[in-house]
Amino acid sequence: MKHEEFLKLSQRKVAEYENKRVDIKEEIDADDVFAVWTCKTLQNSKCLMSTPIKGAYYYEFTYNGDMGEIYMVVYKKVENIPLNEEGKIIVERVK
Repeated sequence: MKHEEFLKLSQRKVAEYENKRVDIKEEIDADDVFAVWTCKTLQNSKCLMSTPIKGAYYYEFTYNGDMGEIYMVVYKKVENIPLNEEGKIIVERVK
């Protein structure tokens, strides 16, 4: 599978998954899905994808060229914790 074919298939699968969610009312198509990051190394590919819809999940796809398999991982943001450069939680933001 070529890298571009892998990306198109990944976009289609994200749209299908998002459209099956009952908590999101807005329907999307594959053209609404964007790649955050992609990489191709030898016969393998990987990408991170999402959509511009509020509450959309984050998707990771990996193509194993040796096995001819694609793995789809779905992430949901649970919490956003701001940290300073020492790794301590920022309680108050500087304005």
